[in-house]
Amino acid sequence: MSALPVDPLWPRAGDWPAPASGQTPDAVLLGVPAWRTSLSPTGAGETPAAIRAALRRYSPTLMGPPPVDLTAALRIADAGNVDEPDGREGEARVRAAVDALSDVPLLIALGGDNSATYAVAQGRRTRGLITLDAHFDLRDGESNGSPVRRLVADGLDPRRVVQIGIADFANSAVYARRAADAGITVITINEVRRRGIDAVTAEALRVAAGMHPAAASDRLPAESEHAAETVSASDGPPRAASDPATDAERAPASESGAATDAQLDGIHPGGIHLDIDVDVCDRSVAPGCPASVPGGLAAWELRALVRGLARDPGITSADIVEVDATADAADARTVRLAALCVLELLAGLAERR
Repeated sequence: MSALPVDPLWPRAGDWPAPASGQTPDAVLLGVPAWRTSLSPTGAGETPAAIRAALRRYSPTLMGPPPVDLTAALRIADAGNVDEPDGREGEARVRAAVDALSDVPLLIALGGDNSATYAVAQGRRTRGLITLDAHFDLRDGESNGSPVRRLVADGLDPRRVVQIGIADFANSAVYARRAADAGITVITINEVRRRGIDAVTAEALRVAAGMHPAAASDRLPAESEHAAETVSASDGPPRAASDPATDAERAPASESGAATDAQLDGIHPGGIHLDIDVDVCDRSVAPGCPASVPGGLAAWELRALVRGLARDPGITSADIVEVDATADAADARTVRLAALCVLELLAGLAERR
């Protein structure tokens, strides 16, 4: 990165200190450079450092009015990276690092590929999950394509999982049925655009908090009709509630030795984890995401979703994943968008007050 101009009247974001002993920050960054189980070749392990560098290109100031300097409004810290976060031992290190920051109102994990979501959410004792992602992440095995399935297998209530941005031609009918059979709330990218960001954000927060999703009859007629069209066109034929999934479609009932939701009863209840998979965006703004496709979210749509969700105090952790800094465009536009997502999370946190 070329040298940035210095202006004492134009402060820059980033370069936040490590958490200080005896003080509880409002937000903490934690690098989780996972990459070894990615389904496609990736240099995502280099991305936490790249995001931190990209933050320096931006001001921490909200325009308001009145203008707000996030570094003055919030106590922000950076806990560095988790060493070797991949595999079962690495995931245990991630859970421990996240748990050590349990008093922090908002934890922001910098990936890394999407496999990081699994251990970060568990370390945070998550009880609800919202994903901004073009993909279901319900694959079998242990990879960046399986964190949602693994969390559900380990006890996360799938009725408190909301997946926003699911895209045509980026998933299979089997995984769509798996999501439907589990009771996961799916809001496709077409539905986001039809209903609007505010309506989608409100529903996602309600469902992830443990309330029932809105029935189709509660939506506008056009939305209800579109939802039916989306199921038939994108997710395969609908299934009756009494029609069980086949063995190939059903997620396993258990996963690793990590704590299940039942085992977490009696421990302080967790909040909602927000998984920001940047490949939900259009490839023109996210060329550094191996699985981004033309027609994804615009950069402004992702940023608006992130800030709108982060305003809710139920969001206690988030990750930013699937950016390969080594495969980005020459102008580093994907990494810069990831850095702006960090700032949008902080802006949402500041706007809670």
